[in-house]
Amino acid sequence: MSKASKENPYLAHLPADQRYTGSSTPPTVKEPLYGFLPRRVKGEQVRPVLEGDVNPFTKKQHSNAYKKILEARKMLPVYAQMDDFYKMFTENQAIVMVGETGSGKTTQIPQFVAYSDLPHTKGKMIACTQPRRVAAMSVAKRVADEMDVQLGKHVGYSIRFEDMTEPGTTFLKYMTDGMLLREAMNDPLLERYSTIILDEAHERTLATDILMGLLKGVVKKRSDLKLIVMSATLDAVKFQKYFGNVSSSGNSGPAPLFKVPGRTHPVEVFYTQEPEPDYVEAAIRTVLMIHRAEDPGDVLVFLTGEEEIEDSCRKIKLEADDLINQDPDSVGPLVCIPLYSSLPPQQQQRIFDPPPSARSESGPPGRKVIVSTNIAETSLTIDGIVYVVDPGFSKQKVYNPRIRVESLLVSPISKASAQQRAGRAGRTRPGKCFRLYTEKDFMTELEEQTHPEILRSNLANTVLELVKLGIKDLVHFDYVDAPAPETLMRALELLNYLAALDDSGELTELGRIMAEFPLDPQMAKMLIVSPEFKCSNEILTIVAMLSVPNVFIRPNNQRKEADAAKAMLSVPDGDHLTLLNVYNSYKQNMHDKNWAWSNYLSARALAQADNVRLQLERIMERFGIELSTTEDERKFYENVRKTLVCGFFMQVAHKEGEKGSYLTVKDNQVVALHPSCGLETQPEWVLFNEFALTTRPYLRTVTDVKPEWHVLLEYAADYYDLKTFPDGETKRALTRVQNKRLGKIVRADEPRNGTDERSKKKRKKNN
Repeated sequence: MSKASKENPYLAHLPADQRYTGSSTPPTVKEPLYGFLPRRVKGEQVRPVLEGDVNPFTKKQHSNAYKKILEARKMLPVYAQMDDFYKMFTENQAIVMVGETGSGKTTQIPQFVAYSDLPHTKGKMIACTQPRRVAAMSVAKRVADEMDVQLGKHVGYSIRFEDMTEPGTTFLKYMTDGMLLREAMNDPLLERYSTIILDEAHERTLATDILMGLLKGVVKKRSDLKLIVMSATLDAVKFQKYFGNVSSSGNSGPAPLFKVPGRTHPVEVFYTQEPEPDYVEAAIRTVLMIHRAEDPGDVLVFLTGEEEIEDSCRKIKLEADDLINQDPDSVGPLVCIPLYSSLPPQQQQRIFDPPPSARSESGPPGRKVIVSTNIAETSLTIDGIVYVVDPGFSKQKVYNPRIRVESLLVSPISKASAQQRAGRAGRTRPGKCFRLYTEKDFMTELEEQTHPEILRSNLANTVLELVKLGIKDLVHFDYVDAPAPETLMRALELLNYLAALDDSGELTELGRIMAEFPLDPQMAKMLIVSPEFKCSNEILTIVAMLSVPNVFIRPNNQRKEADAAKAMLSVPDGDHLTLLNVYNSYKQNMHDKNWAWSNYLSARALAQADNVRLQLERIMERFGIELSTTEDERKFYENVRKTLVCGFFMQVAHKEGEKGSYLTVKDNQVVALHPSCGLETQPEWVLFNEFALTTRPYLRTVTDVKPEWHVLLEYAADYYDLKTFPDGETKRALTRVQNKRLGKIVRADEPRNGTDERSKKKRKKNN
């Protein structure tokens, strides 16, 4: 026994293992991670610790729930490959990993890494990025339960406007890819992290693609940083080639591939004979057919957006209740659960609830139906799904750089997505997938892979982040797939007009501050210039309200009442001012949920806006941006509208003719005001927040602006240089305003000149 720890006779009354002094732990009790050498850990060392009684991170006894969860973890395919993973992780700096959804890679691999990296001993963290907020939050919660720690302590998550981590304690952080990209702006080598895991890389989101380019460079500079790229589909060869030869040790050849087998059962796929005219109706019909005719098992339906999902849930529930009333012995109870990204976390967790039980012992069992966006395609795994209904559509971002319009359009999915969706049905037992399109369409119409987001997005925000990161040559940056040069040019042009970049493409002081706000550049600019117009408090509120889901609720069966309630809160000069009024009323009513409900407002979205406002306010304070309000009531709304123009001067439209059509400035798109707009008249000039392509091109969230204020011609003089305008009504209207303004200046000079002439004549007379 060492001299440092010997038995103390004065502690003879205590149990044998507590009679030692001179050492923090008696020799008989071993530190759970004793003998672990960072990055040389083997599976045979980790398994006993996982099965031990003491939590190695909190040093507390494991709870009873931990043991139960551990048994479920042992069933995951990735758990069986722990030894192979540690061998590859120890020997390589960058790994590409392929595992079907449900193999356990998202929850288990970061935990395996934690035992090898031991980040908590070095003050470092492990980052695991997710393309979606929902996934980052729900996976972090699951992993905290699996590790038997409190969410927000050792395991946390970070998403835009919500940071659930504790500095100094959190060592495993799930985060959206956009958040890691923002961190890289201020820490280009990401020194806080020992390992970075890019999950769901096959989704090819804009932020993940940019991160891959950045991390490829960082790994070469930091030999202590490890990188794991995880994908659910077999386009991994592309990633292997891309990350080949990147390690700082100079290893040649493609990055090694680690394959995790799925645990899927066979899935029978059915197609329709003819194309379906209405995919939502067809989906509802299919769900009810499954409920009536198929064996027990839960159903997963893929639809495209919140409104569609909520509407379908309501209809399915009504129809299912009718079925039960008609023939209670033939069908069991049915519960329908929606799933989309703007749902609050508590409601998202409902998808993991068990199905309802039978109404009587001998009666048919209940069934759970989940109606989801493509979140459930790969990001979240829900056990118990046996039937999948796939209409073949999802909402995708589409950007047209010629007319500067980015829209969310309902588009056909790719073959890879269709296979992912079908795979959801075979998790627990053999399943069935009902595709609501023909086999011919599947073979001939669907693309092989989903187009990377970088090829169909407005890149203004991304370009600003890259320039802030010090990347000057945007054309030759190492993209996995390079965007069109025209898209990059449009982004640079916008940032130059906003004065975020100077004419040589260098970041201005204004641009440096704009990059710090997690907002679109136009909104960031608006916030920064708002003190000049004495309305920064109001602009802060408007930006927060524009950053959350729609606050107005319009149920199908109460549209008249909802519209009347909205009209009561509307400000006739514009929708932006209405949002300001709604928020102020919400605050005056002390955040009352009942007030929100009776006014057809989403209390959840308003609470979110309140939180966003608070966080943006902190950033403003950090940069010394003054919070002010116009005291003069007559100028109050006018100043707010002037500030809006400073950010959105490129999103202005002019009324053409008498039929209510508008023409967007410079891009010359014929558009109409959306029916949801609250303007009482059709003003000559409007500023818009969103260009929506539905049945026809519409402008949404619109405010009346007046060129007579000269904000357009002064604050955006480069953009509104009339020499660059095509001939037309817009140019003529702007010319009239400019001439009037110049005339005023001349007239203002005239009296002085006249006085001078008269005084000269007087002087002559006197002489």
